[in-house]
Amino acid sequence: MPSGLPPAVSPGTTGTRRRTVLAGLTAASATFAAGAGTATEAVAAEPDTGSRPEADVTFGDKQLWIDGAPTVVMAGEIHYFRLKRADWQSRLDRAKEAGLDTIATYIPWMWHETGDGSLDVTGRTRPERDLGAFLDLCRDNDFKVIARPGPFTMAELKGEGVPLRVGKDHPEIVGTGWDGAEATTAALDYLAPAYLKEVERWYAAVMPVLAERLHRKGRPGVIACQLDNEIGMLAWVSNGPNLTTGLLADFNDWLDATYGDGLKDRYPFAGASADERDKAIRAPKDAYAAALMHDLGTFMRGRFARYVDELKRYAHDGGVSGIPFLINIHGTGGGTAENFPIGISQLMETYAGRPGMIAGADFYLGDLDLHNVTDLYLINAFMDAVADDDQPLSALEFDAGHADYGNTLSDQSDAESTWLKTRLCLAQGNKMLNYYLFAGGFNPKLDEPTGDGNDRIGITGERHGFAAPVDPEGRRGVSFEPARRSARSVRALASLLATARPEYDDVALAFVPDHYLTEYHPPGRDKADAVLADVQSTRGYGPGGALTRAMLLGGFRYRSINLQAGDVDPQDVPVLALATGEYLAAALQKRLVRYLEAGGKLLLSGKVPGKDMAGDTCTFLQEALGLKPEKTMTDADRFWLSVSAHGWAEGIAEIRVGKAQLCASSRGTTILRELTTGKGCGFDIPVGEGRAVVVATDYRCDLDFWLGAFRELGATPAVRHSATRPGVFLLTTRDADGGRLLHAFNVTSGYAENVAVTEKGKALFGGERLHIPGRSAAILPLGVTAGGLRLAYATAEITGVGDGQVTFRALGDEAVVAVDGPARCEGAKSSSEGGRTLLRVKRSEFTVRKG
Repeated sequence: MPSGLPPAVSPGTTGTRRRTVLAGLTAASATFAAGAGTATEAVAAEPDTGSRPEADVTFGDKQLWIDGAPTVVMAGEIHYFRLKRADWQSRLDRAKEAGLDTIATYIPWMWHETGDGSLDVTGRTRPERDLGAFLDLCRDNDFKVIARPGPFTMAELKGEGVPLRVGKDHPEIVGTGWDGAEATTAALDYLAPAYLKEVERWYAAVMPVLAERLHRKGRPGVIACQLDNEIGMLAWVSNGPNLTTGLLADFNDWLDATYGDGLKDRYPFAGASADERDKAIRAPKDAYAAALMHDLGTFMRGRFARYVDELKRYAHDGGVSGIPFLINIHGTGGGTAENFPIGISQLMETYAGRPGMIAGADFYLGDLDLHNVTDLYLINAFMDAVADDDQPLSALEFDAGHADYGNTLSDQSDAESTWLKTRLCLAQGNKMLNYYLFAGGFNPKLDEPTGDGNDRIGITGERHGFAAPVDPEGRRGVSFEPARRSARSVRALASLLATARPEYDDVALAFVPDHYLTEYHPPGRDKADAVLADVQSTRGYGPGGALTRAMLLGGFRYRSINLQAGDVDPQDVPVLALATGEYLAAALQKRLVRYLEAGGKLLLSGKVPGKDMAGDTCTFLQEALGLKPEKTMTDADRFWLSVSAHGWAEGIAEIRVGKAQLCASSRGTTILRELTTGKGCGFDIPVGEGRAVVVATDYRCDLDFWLGAFRELGATPAVRHSATRPGVFLLTTRDADGGRLLHAFNVTSGYAENVAVTEKGKALFGGERLHIPGRSAAILPLGVTAGGLRLAYATAEITGVGDGQVTFRALGDEAVVAVDGPARCEGAKSSSEGGRTLLRVKRSEFTVRKG
């Protein structure tokens, strides 16, 4: 979990989230860390690599395979370094009780580097530094391990897990920000030679310990290794691009290679001396600030990828191979994930197209409800849009606590949110979930006092992990039972979920990574500020999130595609939705025109683009659509901007909106008009063989309107339900044998629904209604084989699979299970027709047996 930069939160602050509470505390930690001495030779256990076979952990086809079998990993984060060695076993016992099968842990460099600069991973200075002993204890308790050895670990550690002396010994790796501003975080130049040499030394100590304990068939061990943590996050949240001399030299070389002779048309400093170019980049002029924001972000993507390549090489040198390497993506805050795609944009080149790499989400959303359920859906959808076809989704920091991160008794997530978030991730294809933080602990004292106020390794005080399911003292917290119930339910369904892949309707949401290249924005530059204000209000989600929320709550099982990856084939993506503002790259505008001309159907929400990402005029899409923007009206004091519906939208009441881009149209139908001028701000336009619906206003999440727009473009949800309240939605997955699972969600509070479900007009579940209580989710079988029984359908959820039997949990007063072939259940009303056995059961839990 990363640190941010707002002022420290006072003990009385209310209504906070983990990222907010701990951010202020971590800002101060940038200037403190353990280990003020000079680096000396590392002390590490020597691995026996001569006889060690390759670890049997692989992935492919969106699946994770361990010991030759597809699996779903349910992990919990335990920080051994925050516990007395004598307490390690009790926390592992809690993990067993919760139904977890894997332990994840950070391995902090700053903890293992001692006061004299030496590295201790064997426990010679403190027993809690014996990393091998903790990993062996995990193995002895039949746990697999996800290792997270940094070098940056964050985790509310001082210096973000990197010893302070690294920056002090090598001041050239500590950069400045815009206009020469001093660094406000512990960020370092990832590719500075001095930093890499220090990291190589750290990895040389820690990797052999992991290598000797890699997972092998019949002996659990390390199944994955995370490289660094939340790469690029510190510079992003501080808007401090860490402009070291080395980074600027690298960036200038990139600019020359990328633009060649055309660089002088983009930047006035082209051809100047190195010093003059550096000054022009550190303190950019307004005229090229937007272009610089875009180029620096693009350049850093490749730089992060090169950094990960170095880390991977060091890991291989230390004997760690044959297991996946992980990249942890950051970006949630305040209960939303609106900025999460910034992390995807930053890090996509570190894993996409790179063998052996898996990306994982890092999210803290608190309660999952109508406000943010689409956020989690889009975290998974956008990550998948960038990932390769073989890479499964994962969540490396899944907030499973009760959200009182400041220990102020001012906040608490409900008991259902862990369950709901887990189920949604599984429905979207996640194969590895890490409940973070599962067990709290204590921040031990530094080896040598530094006078920083508490002389501890962490910034949270003596106790750490107040909101975890297991508190620092080892007691079950209020979030323990929800985490236990959720993890155990996944274990029961693991055999069905392990090969399951999401099914989608014929509609996709476009993801434009370059809309999120805003992490390095020169402050006070009008041109950059204009780009920033525009894209932040529309990107990804659409204005107010209306587009994407309407798609999910309206019943679409939609995927996302990376619009920058190549041309979009209308045969593969018949209908494409895009949220955009005024800025969209020329190449993407042309790509959309080709898509439309080839027969694609486009729903555009936001503004009709008229500029590229550098802020220069670019009207390819406007011209193809026959639209000419005239002005943008805004809602203001005593002026209630409103639009009326026309054409196929006729009959929908006029509504008030915040903004409307008024356009002159040369063809097509006007479907929305601003009330006072009569000018159009919504259009239905034929383009070539295709068609576009353009909604150039922040139209609210009116399901009748948005579903009508998709219907006009030829898209309707295949799987539908009869619920009348918003908040119920259905997703489906299909396994390798063709068996299906229906994932039913009701994120409303206290509103139960009894719904009929159809697919393409045909009743599912034999026409039986599903009871879905408020704040609940269920995974129901449709034609799956489990325990030797072929389950045609069941209105109850599977809780266990045995030889010749399946146990269930009913959702309501009565459950119906249909089995192809003979089956029996004690106390059930049984009937048979056409070789199918129908069992009606009025018990909350029951077992269906074969025969």
